[in-house]
Amino acid sequence: MTEAEKAEIIEKAKSWFRDSVASNHMANTRKLVDAKEFNVNPFTAVYLASFLKGKLDADGIARALIYPRVFGTSIATTFGDQVQRFTSEVLSGFKSIVSGIDIEFDDHVDGKRKYCQLKSGPNTINKDDVVSIDGHFRAIKNLARTNRFDLAIDQLVVGIVYGEKSRINGHYKKIERDYHYDVLVGEEFWYRLTGDQGFYSDLLVAITEVAVEANFKEELEDIISTLAKDPIIAAMAVEQD
Repeated sequence: MTEAEKAEIIEKAKSWFRDSVASNHMANTRKLVDAKEFNVNPFTAVYLASFLKGKLDADGIARALIYPRVFGTSIATTFGDQVQRFTSEVLSGFKSIVSGIDIEFDDHVDGKRKYCQLKSGPNTINKDDVVSIDGHFRAIKNLARTNRFDLAIDQLVVGIVYGEKSRINGHYKKIERDYHYDVLVGEEFWYRLTGDQGFYSDLLVAITEVAVEANFKEELEDIISTLAKDPIIAAMAVEQD
């Protein structure tokens, strides 16, 4: 892969993160001005509000509700939901025409053609996904057999966009242990795809540049203030006084 091709992936990744992840995260955050957007547990909400601020008030309750959503589940869900767009937009040059396979590439370590299903992170699949992954790989193995095309099991891999191999969950481990498909994670995945040992670090730096652009502090404070005035939140604070 040339330097120009690697630079193109970096720029596409920045655009994808800006347009697909950051913009959706902001849009979802703007919805949180209404208490009905939360499944409010009044016991933990008032506890966390006091834990956070050292006192109980509506602002603290609003923050206790918003922070886990904005800094946890919301962004994680948004990132995971956009992986298919990541495949089609950022890795368009590797997109596979084989059903059930996201991308194909020539491995820069062993030189073999790899047929890859792409996942977002090291903890993003469940037991049903394991069955689905194996089903897709079985289909391509059957197709290869029908067409008398040599296909070794080490050509079927799961690629994980970010993370470390030591942090993959038990479902990914099952894929390797029981089904014998390689799971390539983070730096290793990007190295095998691009041939550049430092590509993963460069990609993280590029995404950081986009993150710096996404200064949402003032609008987030406005959202928290609006939520704190919601009758449900205000009543919780009054009842505990």
